[in-house]
Amino acid sequence: PNDLFKRLDGNGDGKLSKEELPERARQNFPRLDNDKDGFISEQEHEAFMRRMREKGRFGQRPGQGTAPLPAGVRLEADIPYAGTDNRRQRLDLMLPETPKDGKLPVVVFIHGGGWQSGDKVGGRHRVVDLVASGEFAGVSVGYRLTDEAQFPQQIYDCKAAIRWIRANADKYKLDPDKIAVWGSSAGGHLVSLLGTSGDVKALEGDLGPNASVSSRVTCVVNFFGPSNFLPMGAQSGKGARLNHDSPDSPEAKLIGGALQENKEKAKAASPITYVGKDDPPFLNVHGDADPVVPYAQSTSLHSALKEAGVASRSEERRVGKECTEQ
Repeated sequence: PNDLFKRLDGNGDGKLSKEELPERARQNFPRLDNDKDGFISEQEHEAFMRRMREKGRFGQRPGQGTAPLPAGVRLEADIPYAGTDNRRQRLDLMLPETPKDGKLPVVVFIHGGGWQSGDKVGGRHRVVDLVASGEFAGVSVGYRLTDEAQFPQQIYDCKAAIRWIRANADKYKLDPDKIAVWGSSAGGHLVSLLGTSGDVKALEGDLGPNASVSSRVTCVVNFFGPSNFLPMGAQSGKGARLNHDSPDSPEAKLIGGALQENKEKAKAASPITYVGKDDPPFLNVHGDADPVVPYAQSTSLHSALKEAGVASRSEERRVGKECTEQ
């Protein structure tokens, strides 16, 4: 528990804000914050972990995740897509035990967490129901976080994962021409970048044994991902939980310095920079009262894609506060 707390405590202030928690854990924030001061202390964190252990929630073997997979789904966990020993450069492949006829389209999920937390195991539940239908294969991708690497290493990892999927399509009976990518928050940023930088050599990298294989994707589902770093601070409205222009912001940690002091790096990390007419179709989903990633990040990306002639659909999630927090 202590090591986990220190990893999550990105700003080193000895307490955890809701934004520092992995996405899948944020719904538990009220249960962890016993004294209701808006933060989780190390003692509160330890108490919660102890309760979960007592309930058997942490009794699974490594690679199994926190919930059993549904019947009919086969898991191949921790596949080293980059040819390294780094535990974060792994993907989990889920396949139907009884697939429908023909090659399976692939739905790839990339987790969020401000590029500084989160794990691929949490992405399994996003795609597993699609896999259980027998009509899709599912992949959840891990990547290096900002405690170990700065941009563009994260997109290098994601592209290496896509290349691995395409290179191994015949082995697993996957359709290499139907690879959809879906991500939320920081994961939304990375899948958007996969979509817009398919023709950008500087963001390709050469990780893994499949460097000659294409990393292009077929379509992108972006859930509230940052798309244009430089205006994020100005776009944040009343009630915003982050100062994106701060040198301690998640975006600053990603590029190695405050956004406004590193404008070229901020631009290079922004998916909107690379929008072009040959980009794949996009679906952008965003809560219009999002207090973390400004709503304008998705609307501006949608507009840029449309202007370039790319098929883009924008969904406004108007279901209240809960939407912006999950």
